[in-house]
Amino acid sequence: MNCTLPDRVLLLSYAMNGERDRLCLQPLWDFVTAKELLIKSPFFPVLFSFTAYMAFCLPYIALDLLSTRLPNLRKYKIQPQNYPTLGMMVPCIIQSVYHHVVFIFPVTFLHWYWKPMKLPVTAPELPVVLLEVGVCLLLFDFEYFLWHLIHHKVPWLYKTFHKVHHKHVSTFALTTQYSSVWELLSLGFFAAINPVLLGCHPLTEMIFFLVNIWLSVEDHSGYDLPWSTHRLVPFGLYGGAPHHDLHHLKFKSNYAPYFTHWDKLFGTFTESHSN
Repeated sequence: MNCTLPDRVLLLSYAMNGERDRLCLQPLWDFVTAKELLIKSPFFPVLFSFTAYMAFCLPYIALDLLSTRLPNLRKYKIQPQNYPTLGMMVPCIIQSVYHHVVFIFPVTFLHWYWKPMKLPVTAPELPVVLLEVGVCLLLFDFEYFLWHLIHHKVPWLYKTFHKVHHKHVSTFALTTQYSSVWELLSLGFFAAINPVLLGCHPLTEMIFFLVNIWLSVEDHSGYDLPWSTHRLVPFGLYGGAPHHDLHHLKFKSNYAPYFTHWDKLFGTFTESHSN
């Protein structure tokens, strides 16, 4: 098929834009692939997950320790009458380490054995990464909502599996992964399967995991900060920490982890009072 000059110019423009978007992420992907031996090792998923989790928790741990002494920080605490103690934090850390070593590592080792990771030479295009990360988050939000709703509506499921996560009525960052093994593995499965279903690039997968871990920690942080995600997303589409903190306080509403549309659709939405 013969192309006219304007068509060729348009095709060239598309190609240049795509190459530019890819080049935006290529240095990052080159940095990642330089650590190929580590990334392809069976230890990487556990190290990646636990390191990211603790790194995202640390700023909120610092806030918890400082805001008891600094009134200017205390105003951002959603439940200012409740602060976690070291006696509450340490068991959460110990449980997280135990779960990663005893349960998550064997699962990721089997996945590594059956399906070794392949690292492409080129990075994905930036718009594709943003789109796929957004779709993965929406899928996870839907899966978590259904899983969460069922585990609250069926008493046996709640008492057997989910009750552990509700030990703390006032959440703090380290309660994010304070849960039963069943809950940790099942939600981890949802997070892992979505990029596979979409055929995402490994870099996209890593970015999604980081975003998902960050948002989960922020949800449980117990703080409503001026730059919190729910304040950046317009029209009340995103619930954030106040939305999820209210779920831990009331138990019977706000089952979706991030967005608000499923709770509004199913009539399980309760308005939170942000600062």
